[in-house]
Amino acid sequence: MSDKKLKIYNGSIITPYRIIKNGTVVVTNGVISTVVAGNVDVPGAIEINADGKYIAPGFIDMHIHGGGGYDFMDGDVNSFLKIAETHVKYGTTAMCPTTLTSELSGLLETLAHYEIAKIKNKSGSQFLGMHLEGPYFSKKQSGAQDPRYMRNPDPAEYKKVLFHAHSIRRWSAAPELKGACEFGRHLKSLGIIPAIAHTDAIYEEVLEAFESGYTLATHFYSAMSGVSRRNAFRYAGAIEAGYLIDEMDVEIIADGIHLPAPLLKLVYKIKGASRTALITDAMRATGMPPGKSILGNIKDGLEVIVEDGVAKLMDRSAFAGSVATADRLVRTMVKDAEVPLQEAIQMITATPARILGVADKKGSLVVGKDADLVIFDAGINIAMTIIKGEIIYNSASILKQRSLETTA
Repeated sequence: MSDKKLKIYNGSIITPYRIIKNGTVVVTNGVISTVVAGNVDVPGAIEINADGKYIAPGFIDMHIHGGGGYDFMDGDVNSFLKIAETHVKYGTTAMCPTTLTSELSGLLETLAHYEIAKIKNKSGSQFLGMHLEGPYFSKKQSGAQDPRYMRNPDPAEYKKVLFHAHSIRRWSAAPELKGACEFGRHLKSLGIIPAIAHTDAIYEEVLEAFESGYTLATHFYSAMSGVSRRNAFRYAGAIEAGYLIDEMDVEIIADGIHLPAPLLKLVYKIKGASRTALITDAMRATGMPPGKSILGNIKDGLEVIVEDGVAKLMDRSAFAGSVATADRLVRTMVKDAEVPLQEAIQMITATPARILGVADKKGSLVVGKDADLVIFDAGINIAMTIIKGEIIYNSASILKQRSLETTA
């Protein structure tokens, strides 16, 4: 059986170390086998002329709820597949499907659907494991999550969920809750990442949680305590803790709305590209026209309105979710936050890959790693998405076969 080869040439290759102008990437049996300047002859390969566009590692979205009119909490396998197919068009080659606070039954049902969907998923972004967001949150920082389901960590409950530990990559909780540190230590012992979220904690509580394994701050700034006064004394909150604890990773919804440009610049200045992951936190309306939508389960979720590039509560008193796509995150960081392209790409590739523990196979364009690749132009418009060497999405601007190539 002969090797299956793919050759992508005439592109600017974004590696962890430099951008190679007029370079060539060769993929052999789904793995990157060559990264080189100039053009090379690869007999028998399918050839793609990148036409001067950028060739980058595929985008990894650590926190995503839905898209294309679907939500992971809808209660069926098809929703998982449709969301993955929606986001692959925007450069996302891998993701962590994310839940909302719910009854235990809803959580278990979603995990069961994930296990089936992971096997069936052939034409969308890869699934790297579930992200459970809640239900162990502070009602003071509920955000758009339903406070009816928020509660303290219960070992009897979460151990039932952790029967599915093989499908769970990360779990977000408020670290100040009773039993939260014990919960974090238990997750860590199973290889699951504990993360702080929807929290009203002060710095000292976050520090204790960090020592118990909470090394990631979920959607940094959003539903998270800052400086506060308690009994006249001023306390640093979870946001300040995220800055002060150098080893704490943070993820940000870099849509330019949840965090405006000055805050994006501040996060980049203090945490840097190596400790900051870009996430969409996208809900079902992502990739859909503006208007009314549902946050969470299609049957009993929260009605929201999508306008101005973001989902809002119906009374417009607060944001109710993101409709960002991965390409938009990169575009915002480069254009509004003035981050160099190479580092913006790092924030949505190498950094999430390291945090999720998959950096041995994903997150950078180097020989020996999975051929998860994305090709885009100077405006970060996606031309092609490739997963393990297979062309999954192909826009009109790039054709697959050399014999069909045209010049722009």
